[in-house]
Amino acid sequence: QVQLVESGGGLVQAGGSLRLSCAASGRTFGNYNMGWLRQAPGKEREFVSGISWSGGSTAYADSVKGRFTISRDNAKNTVYLQMNSLKPEDTAVYYCAAAGRVYIPRRVSEYDYWGQGTQVTVSS
Repeated sequence: QVQLVESGGGLVQAGGSLRLSCAASGRTFGNYNMGWLRQAPGKEREFVSGISWSGGSTAYADSVKGRFTISRDNAKNTVYLQMNSLKPEDTAVYYCAAAGRVYIPRRVSEYDYWGQGTQVTVSS
C-alpha cells in the first residue's frame, strides 16, 4: 500500500506558476513510476505527466509539454510538478498517482494508488 498526499494547489492568474508536491508513505516509493493526472469539471480524468522510478525518464501530455516539469526526490519520497505559463484550461483537480509498471502509464486505469487531489484554478 502507498499513501499519497498532494499539496501546492491554489488560485493563480493566467501566465503564473504553481508547484505541486506529492508526499508518499508506505511501500518503497522508489519502486514506483509516478504520475500526475487531472480532472476538470464535466471531463474525464486525463494524464498530465509521468516519471520513472529512477527519474531518468519523463512523459508529458502534448497540452502541457514545454510548460510543466515533473521531478522526484526519492530520498524525500516526494514527486513534484512545476507548472509555468498556466492557462485557464489548466484548471482542474490534480491527482498524484503511483504505478507498479515497468513503463510510465498514460491510462488512468493503469495507476494503482491515488492521492486525494489538489485544486488548481487559473483565472483569465
